[in-house]
Amino acid sequence: MAVSPDTVDHPLSMPVPTEIDDVKAILTRDGLAGSETRFAYVGLVEPEKALLYGDTELPSERRFRVLLLDPTKPESIDAVVSVTERKVISHRVVDTATDGQVPVLDEEFGLVEDILATDERWLTALAARDLDPAQVRVAPLSAGVFDYPGEEGRRILRGLAFLQPNPNDHPWAHPIDGLVAFVDVTAREVLQVLDLGPVPIPQESGNFTDPEVTGPVRTTQKPIEITQPEGPSFTVTGNLVEWEKWSLRVGFDAREGLVLHQIGFTDGERLRPIIHRASIAEMVVPYGDPSPVRSWQNYFDTGEYLVGRYANALELGCDCVGDITYFDAVIADESGAPHTLRNAVCMHEEDFGILWKHTDLWAGSHETRRQRRLVISFFTTIGNYDYGFFWYLYLDGTIEFEVKATGIVFTSAYPGNDYPYSSEIAPGLGAPYHQHLFSARLDMMLDGPRNSVEELESVRVPMGEGNPHGNAFTLQKTLLRTEDEAQRDADNTVGRVWHIVNPTVKNRLDHPVAYALLPEGKQTLLADPASSVARRAAFATKHLWVTPFEPDELYASGDLVNQHPGGAGLPTYVAGNRGVENEDIVVWHTFGLTHYPRPEDWPIMPVDYTGFTLKPVGFFDRNPTLDVPATVRHGESHCHC
Repeated sequence: MAVSPDTVDHPLSMPVPTEIDDVKAILTRDGLAGSETRFAYVGLVEPEKALLYGDTELPSERRFRVLLLDPTKPESIDAVVSVTERKVISHRVVDTATDGQVPVLDEEFGLVEDILATDERWLTALAARDLDPAQVRVAPLSAGVFDYPGEEGRRILRGLAFLQPNPNDHPWAHPIDGLVAFVDVTAREVLQVLDLGPVPIPQESGNFTDPEVTGPVRTTQKPIEITQPEGPSFTVTGNLVEWEKWSLRVGFDAREGLVLHQIGFTDGERLRPIIHRASIAEMVVPYGDPSPVRSWQNYFDTGEYLVGRYANALELGCDCVGDITYFDAVIADESGAPHTLRNAVCMHEEDFGILWKHTDLWAGSHETRRQRRLVISFFTTIGNYDYGFFWYLYLDGTIEFEVKATGIVFTSAYPGNDYPYSSEIAPGLGAPYHQHLFSARLDMMLDGPRNSVEELESVRVPMGEGNPHGNAFTLQKTLLRTEDEAQRDADNTVGRVWHIVNPTVKNRLDHPVAYALLPEGKQTLLADPASSVARRAAFATKHLWVTPFEPDELYASGDLVNQHPGGAGLPTYVAGNRGVENEDIVVWHTFGLTHYPRPEDWPIMPVDYTGFTLKPVGFFDRNPTLDVPATVRHGESHCHC
């Protein structure tokens, strides 16, 4: 089944094609868009959450934020349009020197290679390597901000080259190292070609579907069939999903991709809110190779490229298995026309093993219940990497988020001599060390809008009076009262976790209701604090940030990330050290992977995982799954275990 947005029945409904058409028409009418204008981003401006709860009538106005670019001019425009009132609410010209650039355009990808095809310096460098320019592919890469002369205010992409001997070959296997170009895509000018001289190009094929590479396909796997004869247990009304006491709205944004709204759980007769809005607000991939041709490599896939724009069309049996419901998503293409991303989001439920089990020695009872979870996901491809973003909701009230990172590692020539900044993954082929760091933005609504965050740590109690045998340990709890206090690192050595609590709502034991944020506790940003990427990705220097809700504070690295000099986003948000105790708060959590590539990651990388868990702690009065029935096979009685 596929759900395609065609009507607006709620303020948080996904955009529909007519709204995208209206955005373009209004901007064109008011002279802000013309035939050359490119729509770098169009996204729904969500109504204030205070208007979405309670007994008041829901707001009907629909507003969209639009980032516009004329490829022939240096400036861009940031506008807000009301399609309900059919007017431009606001607009400003972006100062590209201080505010950054709008996201990279699709059409600019091919433009870099076209510009370089006529540059004498580039052609000379290829000739010195005895390469046919027609067989050279150029990866157009976001530039960052460095002290290269003449770049301020210009719209820059940098190009690294790869050899593609034939159209079916995977060029990532053949990096042309020692060479990089800096290109102004507005002026269509090559600012610099840095050529360190020819380096041997790795020759081994990376075609991971070629029988000469894969060898014979294994024949040992027997079919696994997943069926639900009576259909799935969830219902879908518009973008409202209800499943096993859970309720939420599925959203999709060209920048963030999958967004979940109004996540709540029905406890008795009451739908209890937990999170108003959950998204991955930014991700950065900083590389650790200081070579002059690649020391600038760091990519903000959300803010610079827009992960939602590159959502895959998911396929039954390949990406999603079982009784699947798909959600289409409508975004604007770069001409401002509506573009439907077919099967952008996949939703299904799946068995997840044992929920609870006990065989009792005294009562003689033996009971087992099986866990299941609702899975809501999408996949995006950004250049060489593919990322799956998966939200999981469990019967017991647990919420998990997981990234599945796969695709092809970014390659270089391996210089040998145990080079300390990359791995050799095939003969002569290197893969620089790098990280994948994500920022989850959790706009909390735990039993109401006013929440707090507490930090909990395990504490060993010294042996002595009151602990004569030295077996005691306890929990230390610290309330995080301000934005400064709430900038925290995970610490697995003391089991550090954070409880998001509603201090005004108590459970039957007279304790505040809470959800625990359980971090993986892996490394944060490893780049030097004085580096460009540390200034631009400051969110990645801490595992936890907490801010009071402000409608304009949406992105961990700020609004315009592309070529922004740094300091935007969370460093700016927390500069006033506002209070976060018993306030309408947003919890920002940094998590991710540090990747030292292995030979087993080549020629295509098996999925690597990272994420976090939110688990109820006193949110319920007891185990909320006591009413889960024993398993019944279709047409049979329930199991006795």
